[in-house]
Amino acid sequence: MQEFWNKRYSDKNYAYGINPNVFFKEQIGKLKAGKLLLPGEGEGRNAVYAAKRGWEVTAVDFSVKAQIKANNLAAEHDVSLNYIIDNLMQAKIPEEEFDAAAFIYVHLTNEDAEKVLPKVIAGLKPGGTFFMECYSEKQLGRKSGGPKDISRLYTVPQMRKLLSELQISKLTEVEVPLNEGDYHQGRAMVIRAVGTI
Repeated sequence: MQEFWNKRYSDKNYAYGINPNVFFKEQIGKLKAGKLLLPGEGEGRNAVYAAKRGWEVTAVDFSVKAQIKANNLAAEHDVSLNYIIDNLMQAKIPEEEFDAAAFIYVHLTNEDAEKVLPKVIAGLKPGGTFFMECYSEKQLGRKSGGPKDISRLYTVPQMRKLLSELQISKLTEVEVPLNEGDYHQGRAMVIRAVGTI
């Protein structure tokens, strides 16, 4: 998978654009700036948006190509990121360190998500906020982006179980219009979740 993402991110264009994800922008705008964890951040569109608004951002991704583009984007906007190159399965995430964490289209298998999400949630300070947007199983067969492997897609009951340590304020499956770079275009079925620890 690392080779796949390095290849995708090697193009001069930003695969998913340079503007933040709509749900990310909406949710981060509700929070007071603090320390933010962004696992699987890719080319930095959400990280840079948050950093411009005063967040201290730690991004984790295993693609060196993505890190280079994220740092370039940050430099263009006169902000800095703490961008860690690591596989999320092995990454050491400090406990009770972050005020918020966001999972935006992190395409883990369900099995890997069961290992990674608890680490991310444990990284939140008491009262910290977690939010995510991921593709639903109902996205399978659509041409608007996402994995073609159902093991990397989710259902609301799966997500409720994965996020059981949180006080969930939002968990919904919804069809949304995507306009994010070359690879997220058109109407898509997604799951959105918000919770606090």
